Amino acid sequence: MKIKDILGQGKPTLSFEVFPPKTEDKYESVEKAAAEIAGLQPSFMSVTYGAGGGTSQYTVDIASALQNKYHVTPLAHLTCVSSTKDKVHQVLEQLKAAGIENILALRGDIPADGTVAKDYRYASQLIREIRQAGDFCIGAACYPEGHVESANKAVDIEYLKQKVEAGCDFVTTQMFFDNNILYNYLYRVREKGITVPVVAGIMPVTNGGQITRICQLSGTYLPSRFKSIVDRFGDNPAAMKEAGIAYATEQIIDLIANGVNAIHVYSMNKPDVARKIKENLSVILSS
Repeated sequence: MKIKDILGQGKPTLSFEVFPPKTEDKYESVEKAAAEIAGLQPSFMSVTYGAGGGTSQYTVDIASALQNKYHVTPLAHLTCVSSTKDKVHQVLEQLKAAGIENILALRGDIPADGTVAKDYRYASQLIREIRQAGDFCIGAACYPEGHVESANKAVDIEYLKQKVEAGCDFVTTQMFFDNNILYNYLYRVREKGITVPVVAGIMPVTNGGQITRICQLSGTYLPSRFKSIVDRFGDNPAAMKEAGIAYATEQIIDLIANGVNAIHVYSMNKPDVARKIKENLSVILSS
């Protein structure tokens, strides 16, 4: 099923993200985690794509297993900054062969050594190429706080508009920890005529140590309330997990209450985290 149709049903949706293994010996454990999350019957599940396309085959394999073995709609990530056109079309053909209809088209991070392929510079170029290559439902990323490489938020929204004009059907946000940032962003993108569905990306922080690196990479703002939780519980893994899940749950409840129905949880291959969030929302999602 195409994700744009799932999002168009007018009711709350809850989806989860998994990432493929870097090596073959880890594949079985990752598929097991994906299968457990699939058992929660999410609206769909996304499968990330490793830097430089190094996990592309595993991305296709896990997405295919989700669809054909576990009967959950998959969203396969595809990045382009380190890929040639030949590589991109090879992956597109593999996705077609597996019956996968949904792709999240991303530029991808610039490698640490600065080495990139020459065929793509922007996600909008990849989106346009996917649109021409087949009947895919295409998602893209958006940044409520602005992409770290954008000159300012206005420029970042112009780049988003280019992605939509290139043919993307919906967008998923980078993680955020203050819902007011998203509400303000939605007002600004709608004002610019961007009307595609916006899926809110939520990260349950279950490890206090991970948040510093996340914020360094993404420039994400941390509200004082969230900082207090990390300061108080960050050195106690069990307490931090419970608090992080509770914070994410409260974010989601507030979003749905304010009309943001599409929620995507960056569940980091953790079935227990996904399960607890789903349990916390069981009645809300069906209301």
